[in-house]
Amino acid sequence: MIKPLDQAVYAELNALSNFTFLQGASRPEELVEQAAELGYQAIAITDECSLAGVVKAHVAAKYHSIKLLIGSFFKLEEGIRLLLIAPDRIGYGELSGLITLARRRSPKGEYQLALCDLNITGTHCLAIWLPAESITAAHTTDYGQQLKALFPDRLWIGYGNHLAGDQ
Repeated sequence: MIKPLDQAVYAELNALSNFTFLQGASRPEELVEQAAELGYQAIAITDECSLAGVVKAHVAAKYHSIKLLIGSFFKLEEGIRLLLIAPDRIGYGELSGLITLARRRSPKGEYQLALCDLNITGTHCLAIWLPAESITAAHTTDYGQQLKALFPDRLWIGYGNHLAGDQ
């Protein structure tokens, strides 16, 4: 058994479940259970352009008394990688509308979303920008300014430390 964090406040904000095909491996309820076992305060289920895992995660979160954050991960046409978190029901509605827009304009199993489409998120979703290494510095500055305009006081830069199997 993994030892829980000692008096540390931590929330996982980017957890992909097996509903994100070929990326997430664990069921949403397993992610919630593991987060509770590790002593996390909260976990965000952020499947790619989907809310498919949140119902099972919600049931598990109630059982384990852990806060569930609902969100989704997007890869925009411009190469921007973005997490959107819905802090309330209005944000959830905005997020659902954005997912519907992205899915309806593409064949089944795919989605299409551009930076200009983010205007639909209104004023409630929180955004975490995950800058890609392949984007140039000029594009990073431009995209950063556009995201800041779309998400004033609701934009953060995220960082993930992904380790290889031998680390």
